[in-house]
Formats: sequence, C-alpha cells, structure tokens
Amino acid sequence: MNMTSGITINALDHMVLTVADIDATCDFYTRILGMEKIVFAGGRVALGFGKQKINLHPAGNEYDPRAKNPVPGSGDFCLITEIPLADVIAHLDASGVVIIEGPVDKTGATGPLKSVYFRDPDDNLVEVSNTV
Repeated sequence: MNMTSGITINALDHMVLTVADIDATCDFYTRILGMEKIVFAGGRVALGFGKQKINLHPAGNEYDPRAKNPVPGSGDFCLITEIPLADVIAHLDASGVVIIEGPVDKTGATGPLKSVYFRDPDDNLVEVSNTV
C-alpha cells in the first residue's frame, strides 16, 4: 500500500461513457452483458452491475463536469465475469457480436485473466474476462 500521498483508493464506483444513442447502448449492455438500466437524477441514465455503474452521457449534450474531450468510442475497459469464457463466447456468437480478439491471456489488476474483446455500438473496446 502506497501511503506517500495520504490517500488510499478502495474501489471504482462508476465510470462515464459518452454515447451517440443511449437507448442503443442500454439495449446492448442489458441484452449482451446482463446489466441493468438505471434512471436517476432527473432522467440521467446508467448501466448497473455488481456494486458499480456506467453513467451514460449523450454525445453533444454531456453533463458537467465532464471529460475534456468526450467522444463516443473512446472507452476501453475490462469487465470480470464468473460465467465460463466458453459460455460468454457462445452467447456473443449467438447474439451476433463479433469477437475481435480472444480468448487470450492477459494480466488484470489482481492477476492473470483469460479475455475476449469486442466492440459496443459506439465502437468502445469491451474486454470480458475470467480470472485464472
């Protein structure tokens, strides 16, 4: 544990994706990855999973504060599942999602992963992994 800064981060609460079409994004993440659509704070939308969420900002009408250069397709992230990767691959194939790489061995935050990569409707790079 690095205590030189005086701050210790324990977890990731949420991240933000800027998207072209919130409905298309919600359809993809709920249908393909089993996330839950959450509406909060006067109509804002997020995708919930586990104890985390992905807040969605509509491209061209992002919420403040925001990233300096928010654009659809700039996301690149890894999601962990306990579902066997062979079942994930079969589900992606049956759903018409093109796997662009994998299964491949990768290194995650806590150790080795077996991963597959594909793109969401905005061309964000999504990695779904099993811990090894």
